[in-house]
Amino acid sequence: MKPRTLERWAPWGLLLAVILLWELICLALGVSEFIFPRPSQIAQQLLENQALIAQHAWRTFWVTMVGFAISIVVGVLLGFLIGSSRMAYAAVYPLMTAFNALPKAAFVPILVVWFGIGVGPAVLTAFLISFFPIMVNIATGLATLEPELEDVLRVLGAKRWDVLIKVGLPRSMPYFYGSLKVAITLAFVGTTVSEMTAANEGIGYLLISAGSSMQMGLAFAGLVVIGAMAMAMYELFSVVEKRTTAWAHRGSQNP
Repeated sequence: MKPRTLERWAPWGLLLAVILLWELICLALGVSEFIFPRPSQIAQQLLENQALIAQHAWRTFWVTMVGFAISIVVGVLLGFLIGSSRMAYAAVYPLMTAFNALPKAAFVPILVVWFGIGVGPAVLTAFLISFFPIMVNIATGLATLEPELEDVLRVLGAKRWDVLIKVGLPRSMPYFYGSLKVAITLAFVGTTVSEMTAANEGIGYLLISAGSSMQMGLAFAGLVVIGAMAMAMYELFSVVEKRTTAWAHRGSQNP
């Protein structure tokens, strides 16, 4: 089998091995479903409650996408501002780093006071937790533009704006897509955390509801759905990245 084919199937093989080992350990030790459900029991809950799970999953998905879209806009704008100016980089970057260090779950009660229980806190939590990687990577891509390349372009008559738009931004695209793959997973985390404390719908709410009624299989089914949605979006951005920035991956491709 070719190395590329092995790489493609390796994650699925590892996932299958983990599921089988999980099932066998739970069976061998006689672990109760109320403590740690087996994969087969989780799958059963997915089938029995597919309509309920789909309803909550759709709510979590579109709320996450709204917060994520806002994070892309704000992250790109702030990243462009910070990366295009040394003064802005020195002034804004430390403040943004300090802000990112704050636990976003602590913002949820404040957001509930401001916007009430519902969509608002979930969207804003998804935004707050996911915009920083995008901002940092765009700023890094622009700020690390080679001085020699910029000098050559200046000699050829290019202005600072031309250098940033025509060279800096395309050069930042691999950084940008890398940040999207990280940020989308964080966005799902933010939405779920907010739904666990400030919503009456969504996977986060389902986790709390199932846990309080000792339906651990249903709770784990919710976690599986969250992981599946995050993985699907991650793979989507990977495909888009390979199709739009193939020039940045030529050296890493196997023959």
